Amino acid sequence: MKKNLVTAVLMTIATTILLGIVYPLVVTGIARVIFPDEANGQLVQRNERIIGSRILGQAFTGPGYFHSRRSAAGNGYDAANSGGTNLGPTNQKLIERVREDTASLQAENPGRPIPVDLVTASASGLDPHISPATAEFQIPRVARERGITEEQTRQLVVKHTVGRQFGFLGERRVNVLELNLELDSNYPLKETKR
Repeated sequence: MKKNLVTAVLMTIATTILLGIVYPLVVTGIARVIFPDEANGQLVQRNERIIGSRILGQAFTGPGYFHSRRSAAGNGYDAANSGGTNLGPTNQKLIERVREDTASLQAENPGRPIPVDLVTASASGLDPHISPATAEFQIPRVARERGITEEQTRQLVVKHTVGRQFGFLGERRVNVLELNLELDSNYPLKETKR
């Protein structure tokens, strides 16, 4: 019995060191050499300052920016509290919030159908993408605020629209951060609000 106990303790220590320390360090090291951008969170820098990540959503609220999907993660886009609201389709709080958002968006673009991802949160609350329909819905407001034509704005949306992965996985999507950064580069606002 004593021999089995010693063997079990030694195996626990060995596997903990091997699989809990050595293996993660080796995999992380290899990833940083082969895929440095991905291994470090695909961070985006501007003027030597980190301003976001290509793979994590963030809030853009200014009228001259494309707005991201709603986030239910913590206080919004909080990676430490990733997740949805868990409010069911008959929950009065959810119904009221969607009704308010819909009214606000309808005032922005009267008579136009509102894409569903503008009034719903993603499952993680951290989705960096919007659908092409959601980007199209926001084009008139962004173009007006930037003082450019809707066609110029649409061309940027098309440029930042990514197709399905491998041609069949997922949906077409637009990365909001990358689109807004290019807008700032090509058509800067006089007073930047994010």
